Amino acid sequence: MVSYRLRDWGISRQRYWGAPIPVVYCEGCGMVPVPEAELPVVLPDDVTLSGRGGSPLATHDAFVKTKCPRCGGAARRETDTMDTFVESSWYFARYCSPDDAREPFDPEETAYWLGSRGVDEYIGGIEHAVLHLLYARFFTKVLRDLGFLPLDEPFRQLFTQGMVIKDGAAMSKSRGNVVEPDELIARYGADTARLFCLFAAPPERDLDWSDQGVEGMSRFLHRLWRLVHGVAARLPPPGTPLPAAGAGPDRDLHRLTHATIRRVTDDVVERMHFNTAIAAVMELMGGLGEAVEHAGGAALREAVDTTLMLLAPFVPHVASELWELAGHTTPLDAEPWPVVDPTALVREAVELPVQVNGKVRARITVPADANESEVLAAALGDVRVQMHLAGRTVRRHVVVPGRLVSLVA
Repeated sequence: MVSYRLRDWGISRQRYWGAPIPVVYCEGCGMVPVPEAELPVVLPDDVTLSGRGGSPLATHDAFVKTKCPRCGGAARRETDTMDTFVESSWYFARYCSPDDAREPFDPEETAYWLGSRGVDEYIGGIEHAVLHLLYARFFTKVLRDLGFLPLDEPFRQLFTQGMVIKDGAAMSKSRGNVVEPDELIARYGADTARLFCLFAAPPERDLDWSDQGVEGMSRFLHRLWRLVHGVAARLPPPGTPLPAAGAGPDRDLHRLTHATIRRVTDDVVERMHFNTAIAAVMELMGGLGEAVEHAGGAALREAVDTTLMLLAPFVPHVASELWELAGHTTPLDAEPWPVVDPTALVREAVELPVQVNGKVRARITVPADANESEVLAAALGDVRVQMHLAGRTVRRHVVVPGRLVSLVA
């Protein structure tokens, strides 16, 4: 059994936002709870935030002045609100039935969405690893004991993201080093700002803010825009299949397209490494740009569509605009995630570097299914390798399939 040094938790806050505390104060009856029939207490939407301290609700007479539900006499409402932890400790269950007006959440809906596992991934700052997670576990176990939730634990896994660093310090209003998103969006667009934040660092690492990095992402999106505009007229209708016997540039672009699908899917779904996923799409776009003059229309169509589908989670506005430009009539966000074609990844030949005494002296091309003796023979038969082996004896060799050949002479 694990026990904590728990203390009383003062949940009231002098804030406008937060759940109202359903209590009124009457001179005759004292503190009286608001009857269930009069719940929920709804916050007014015309509160003045003076910045002078104290609860903003205390200055709102229409909210404060009320009648005592017990004696009918004059009374005043509680103007403090509950700490936001009170709501956020069980909000994941509310998300399962957000339109339920009768109860906090529908047990059937929570059973469907959460089951007995709870939320698969909790993403938050490191400060959440103690306070909020502890409160959420407490609420979950209370709701479990009362029969409202079928869960023992609210979350399966915690992922803590890094912070944004600018001028050597974590970005915050108190330090005055905050980048105003409105100005950034007005100049570059929301997609550029989002793409830079996701590309600059893995999500678990701190992100060093760089104005030059934002410029770089803007240039990349402009190149993408020009590329799709330039090739759009050459694209066959969406869904055009590739020729069965694809070869040359078509085959190479087809292979690169599906290798990118595999990389991005693994990085996004399995590892949440958005930066390397974006880098992979950049490589695909580079290969697409090189293949424009030589590849057939079907291969270009597949590469363009895949590029836009893989970028859509990161730059939805730009990707959707270009998707429409590329001739699609269905919205991009209705498209399923692209699926890897394993046969596209099969290589007929591979290029291997050959090292002589630790230095790369040549590159050889061999059949993808060549065995060790065949690879070694191809390496020893290369003119450049023979030049560096002249007058020497090969004492040892290492063949790493698909990677390299190392000769020690």
